[in-house]
Amino acid sequence: MADEPAPRAPRTPGPLRLRRELTSEPGPLTVALVLALAATAATLALPLFLRDVITDFSSHHPLGEHIALMCGAAVAGALTQAASGFLLARIGERMAYRLRITLMEHALRLPLPVVRTQGTGELAARITSDALLLRQIVDVASQLPLATVTIAATLGVMVWIDWVLTVVTLVSLSALTLMVMLVLRRMRANVTGQQEAVGHIAQRFTANLEALTTIKANRAEPLAGRALAEDAERLRVVSLEGARLGTLIPAVLTLGNQLAMIAVILTGGARLAAGDITAAAFAAFLLYLLQAIPSVNTLATGLGRLQSGLAARDRCNDLLLMPPEDDPADEERTAPTPLPDAPAVAFDSVSYTHAGAGRPTLEGISFTTARTGLTAVVGASGAGKTTTLSLIDRFIRPSSGTITVLGHDMRHWPLDALRTRITYVDQAFTLLEATARENLQLGRTTPATDAELAGALDAVGLGDDIARLPQGLDTHLGRETDLSGGQRQRMALARALLSDAEIVLLDEPTSQLDGLNEQRFRTIIEELATTRAVIVVAHRLTTVQHAEHVIMLDEGTVTDTGNHPTLLARCAPYQRLIASQAITGS
Repeated sequence: MADEPAPRAPRTPGPLRLRRELTSEPGPLTVALVLALAATAATLALPLFLRDVITDFSSHHPLGEHIALMCGAAVAGALTQAASGFLLARIGERMAYRLRITLMEHALRLPLPVVRTQGTGELAARITSDALLLRQIVDVASQLPLATVTIAATLGVMVWIDWVLTVVTLVSLSALTLMVMLVLRRMRANVTGQQEAVGHIAQRFTANLEALTTIKANRAEPLAGRALAEDAERLRVVSLEGARLGTLIPAVLTLGNQLAMIAVILTGGARLAAGDITAAAFAAFLLYLLQAIPSVNTLATGLGRLQSGLAARDRCNDLLLMPPEDDPADEERTAPTPLPDAPAVAFDSVSYTHAGAGRPTLEGISFTTARTGLTAVVGASGAGKTTTLSLIDRFIRPSSGTITVLGHDMRHWPLDALRTRITYVDQAFTLLEATARENLQLGRTTPATDAELAGALDAVGLGDDIARLPQGLDTHLGRETDLSGGQRQRMALARALLSDAEIVLLDEPTSQLDGLNEQRFRTIIEELATTRAVIVVAHRLTTVQHAEHVIMLDEGTVTDTGNHPTLLARCAPYQRLIASQAITGS
């Protein structure tokens, strides 16, 4: 195997910066804002053209020119507004796309314990609903400045028309502004609560779907349904509070707008009767007021949507700031060259404690495995066998002690380079939602030929089954086309056979194999063990009997090591385990 530097894993992405995201496409954003300003200018021009039309009516002048200008401004405003909206929507979707890609890639690089603590449903909520809330930031980021400019420009024209009416308008809207700000302060916390509740219900529902066979077999639908109903109730309560806050804003806006209109009409009527303002100017002022009201509403509702987006940003940043499992020092480290005479794996006083566990899962264990050959790890349920394999592949890290892989301290291996040297078959024989061809080649550094794929499938007795799939090797596995448990197990074994890794980890690989396929398995293991180190969590006695080296784990400690006859002669826990045939995984 070539000793080339391992590909560098991307480092932890920095926190999401909305300003940076919004300005990532300066050209389209500038065009969109210019078009939006043009639409605003056209809207502001309409009342002035209307004033001229009314003046033309009263003075019996021709109406054609000003009517044409008014219609032209209306059409131009509509077209530029539509074009601006489309550009902003495209910018927003691209931002959401980049964010989802970043979040998903980062989530895939998180340590397994962190992912399990967070929960798949909670992480999925960041990709879906949180990203959707952030998407609206683009609209808000353009609407708020434009609404502010529109309101400022409108007030400027209104002051020019009649400053007294403008003062009356501002006084009427001041109370409205105070009430809206009080509501907005509470909305951000409520949105965070809603998103957390969405994550909780998504997590429980996802877990129930994964355990659906168990639920149905044990008639546990009512129990699962009650738990989901409790999560749904929590979501309903917090969402209802959000709805209450959300309905307050338009209600307050409507009340404030109506009070402002009443005050302006009464004051304007008095000034009109006193001859302080003309009818045309008063009509233009009223039209400007009517135009300002939607901008005020946009500003208020936009601030509410901004609070939702900021809450979603904070949740996304919580995820992005979680450190990935790869060590930052890996970027400066090259993969070491395996030492030819060193053991494949060596544990030296290694301990590990699961988070929240009352006692260590593994405590001071030490053992070595040969560079080639079969090593079986056995023990009762809970002895720490699967934990041992997880430590070798660095899914988790030891609390203390040293693990050496191919002659080098595991901490000196870049994570990608380490896992290039190791292939792992888990207890669930997990397959990706991908083609059979892609599943077989997971972990390979070079693509396999069709002949190699066919040979591996035939070796595990799966060649005919794959050939009967709709597109053979190119059939997409998962959902409507899937494999049985035994077929998935044999597919995972074929993947291990095709791997070019030097260490093969197998976690209970024969749990779903019949006698014929178990014999095939032993043949595969014998073939792999001639050139590689095969470490298997043993489930059946036949596997242990054929192992050159057996490690006996009991309550997190290594009680003895040796071959099957040796342990059977001198190790009491091993004798009891063999006698009971209770060789099960942990």
